[in-house]
This record gives sequence, structure tokens and C-alpha cells, in this order.
Amino acid sequence: MKLRKLGRTGALVSELCLGTMTFGWQADEPASHRMLDRFVEAGGNFLDSSNVYSSGRSEEIIGTWLAHNDRPNLVVATKARFRTAKGANSVGLSRKHLFHAVAESLHRLRTDYLDLLQVHAWDPLTPLEETFGALHSLVEDGSIRYVGVSNFRAWQLEKALQLCRSRGWHEPVSLQPQYSLYARATEFELLPMCLAEGIAVLPWSPLASGVLSGKYRAGVRSPPAGSRIADAEDPEFYAGRFDNERTSRIVREVERVAQETGRPMSQVALNWLLHQPAVTAPILGARTVEQLTENLGAVGWSLSPAQLEGLSRASELEVTYPYDRRAEEQQRRDRELE
Repeated sequence: MKLRKLGRTGALVSELCLGTMTFGWQADEPASHRMLDRFVEAGGNFLDSSNVYSSGRSEEIIGTWLAHNDRPNLVVATKARFRTAKGANSVGLSRKHLFHAVAESLHRLRTDYLDLLQVHAWDPLTPLEETFGALHSLVEDGSIRYVGVSNFRAWQLEKALQLCRSRGWHEPVSLQPQYSLYARATEFELLPMCLAEGIAVLPWSPLASGVLSGKYRAGVRSPPAGSRIADAEDPEFYAGRFDNERTSRIVREVERVAQETGRPMSQVALNWLLHQPAVTAPILGARTVEQLTENLGAVGWSLSPAQLEGLSRASELEVTYPYDRRAEEQQRRDRELE
């Protein structure tokens, strides 16, 4: 597995990241440890969790594994923002909650530091100065190495960047957005901004909750038992999102390319994502070692230009100004180097 820089930092991460949302939920501790072992055997070094995954159990499972593995060469990321307990201050991005959340995550992970702490989402109640001032302090005291964000809009991330630069604070080095052949609105503002600013992009749900793997051929309104959508708190919500002609068109094209390449659909969808210039490391979620092993096969080979174009065309979104192609051409007009 290739290594890539984590944004503008000198830290190197594997081109695939192991997401651990299933740990303690759809995978017990032994199964989770087997997936961690398999991921490292394949050359992976980048792990992603959150303090709310399985109510903290995901971090605990990683912690028991970390205690017997090569911690210095692993890049361990987690997130904080959402509610972890009852009480007014057990949620959000206040200094109070962030300091408490980091201390709890360090305890569960059995480590002295976090390589990457990501704020899980925007907090409209807490001043940005308080949040990123607290994150700067956590880097300075050695609790975390780098700061990242998740689920921010482009203006929110840019505002955070400029605030940090004006104050001399440690600025965000990564963004964790939803991005896949299905979710491509991320390309409108976020990806160009990350390319311009040197921000690492770590896509979550790269297989659109399994839809791009071909798992729901019988229809997402009757998902197979044990699947991500079947186990969701609101499966009907997910079914409503994916049960449409655009999704069907995308899945048909992924299936066509899979047959053409002799690769599983999941590998085709992930390989397309790995070819997108802003992407650093898609985050893989798996319930079993077998599922993880299949997804790890997305690296080490390449789709052809024609296959990439076919997938992009089948999944493109209908857009209007200022995101349409004519607006893009207008920006470039008379400014191309010959």
C-alpha cells in the first residue's frame, strides 16, 4: 500500500484508512482485532475512530490492540463533538467539552497522544476562537499532534484556517467529508479549496453505505440482514436516499466496469475515488475480515481513462451556475498557458 502525506505535514499515512465505526457494533472485539491485524499486514497504518462510535467501545477495542502493536508507526485519528453523556456540557466544541473528550479518548485508546483529533461537525453555539484556541492548546501540551475537521462546509473550513493563521495557532490539516461516486457535491467547493490550501481529504462512506458494492441489488427498501442500512436507526431514511434513478444508473455503470475489469464492484468504486486529485485516503468500513480484504484490493491497479470517464459521467450531478461547465470555462478563458 502506498503512503501519502497528511496534507502539508510531514506525517505519512497509508492510501487507505481503516474506519472503526463497526467495532463494538457489527464486529466484536476478536473480529475487530483480526481486521486491525489484516489492515496492518496489507501495509496500512492509518486508523480512524470517534468517541461516539459504539458509545466509546470502538476506541476501547483499538486501545486493547494498540497495547500490543507498533504505536509509534501508526497514525491514530479520532473525533469529538457529539453527545457522550447526559448533561449540558457533554456535547459541542467548547473548551470544557474538548478537554474532557480528549482525556477520555486517550484513556480508552491506552495512548499518551492522538495523532489526529478531528472536530466531528460544526458547532453553531461555540465561538470559533474558543474551539481552535483549545485545539491549539492541546497540540502545545502534547495531547494531540494534528488538528482536523469533519463535515465542515467550505466557508466554515476557510474561516477556521484564516482564524488560525491570524492568531498563529495550529491550523487544520485535514477534512473528513462524505465523498463517493454517489456523493459528488463535495466537488463544488470543498475539494477545490482543499487542493488550494493543501488540506488532506479523508472521504467517509466511500461505498455509499454499501450501495456501490452491489449489496442491494434487490432494492434498498429490503436490505439484507446485517447490512449497514438494515442496522441503521432509520433504514427508511437511507432507502429514500438511494432508491432513485440516478443511484441505479451509477450502480449499473460500476457493475459494467466490474465485469470489464474482473474486479468486485467495491474495488471499482474505491479505485475511482483514489484517482480523484484531492483525495488522500478513503476511509474503509468493514464488518468482517473477508469484507475488509476485498476492499483492500482497491489498490495496486488502475482503472483506464475510459472507465474513469464512464463512471464520472454516470454519476455526475445536474448543476447550475456557478458550478456548471460554462462557468468553469469562463474562469479559464484566455488564462491557459500554451
